[in-house]
Amino acid sequence: MQKSELTHRPVWSAYWRLMRLHRPIGTLLLLWPALWALWIAAAGVPDRFVLAVFVGGTLLMRSAGCVINDYADRHFDGRVHRTRDRPLATGEISPAAALRLFGALVVAAGALVLTLNWLTVALALVAVPLAIIYPFLKRCTHLPQVWLGVAFAWAVPMAFAAQSGTVPPLAWLMLSAVVLWVLVYDTQYAMVDRADDRKIGIKSTAILFADYDRLAIGVCQLLLLADLVVIGRLAHLAGAFWLALLVATGLGIFQQWLIRRREPAACFKAFMSNNWLGGALFVGIAAHYGAG
Repeated sequence: MQKSELTHRPVWSAYWRLMRLHRPIGTLLLLWPALWALWIAAAGVPDRFVLAVFVGGTLLMRSAGCVINDYADRHFDGRVHRTRDRPLATGEISPAAALRLFGALVVAAGALVLTLNWLTVALALVAVPLAIIYPFLKRCTHLPQVWLGVAFAWAVPMAFAAQSGTVPPLAWLMLSAVVLWVLVYDTQYAMVDRADDRKIGIKSTAILFADYDRLAIGVCQLLLLADLVVIGRLAHLAGAFWLALLVATGLGIFQQWLIRRREPAACFKAFMSNNWLGGALFVGIAAHYGAG
């Protein structure tokens, strides 16, 4: 992108793009597990205030995560085709301004959490370092997707704590399911940038798995489905949930078909389809309680 093009963009546009507000897929992928947990913890009738806090907090923390991710990658993004137009890479926003924005977003999210019970607040203290550390792991380990999985899945025990005041074993089982799911879709996402990442030294599960990437994703998909079956039984979920699980299985097969040739555009499409998977499972859970 030419500098002349950048000067015609309003300042707010750069901040909007830095927080990825123009691409809500990340917010939705973070939100679905929280909604699954809230509905199961509340037997289908979550507290409206708690629900509003989680929706707002998800938006704020996803935005904060994008900001700190771009800050960490500011010297690399300009060398990757997909990310070269990001505001920190182009110089539209300074690193110092990005850090100030990150701090403001975290403080705002923290203010929301402080309206909930102290167990939720204590769990939230873990969420911040999870978000901060993730972007820097791409330099030293091929498994940053696992850390990201824990970061995204941490909304599950928080949701149970906020809604019921406890974190039962079922919550940790759900956390493991979300980690597997994130490992699936973020590996698909990393397959899009694999060629560029190899050149600049960024590590990922897509690079680690190499020619076994589809197999590794498939194993994680099977483990995820097995985990969801156990969750469904322990939570006494009925008809609608099992139908949703069939939809999720079909989407997993569709994703395998999409990534069969490892074409970047198709891998990105596979990644995007996970929004439908998360939404289908939520509809199944909500419909189960609605039918009851």
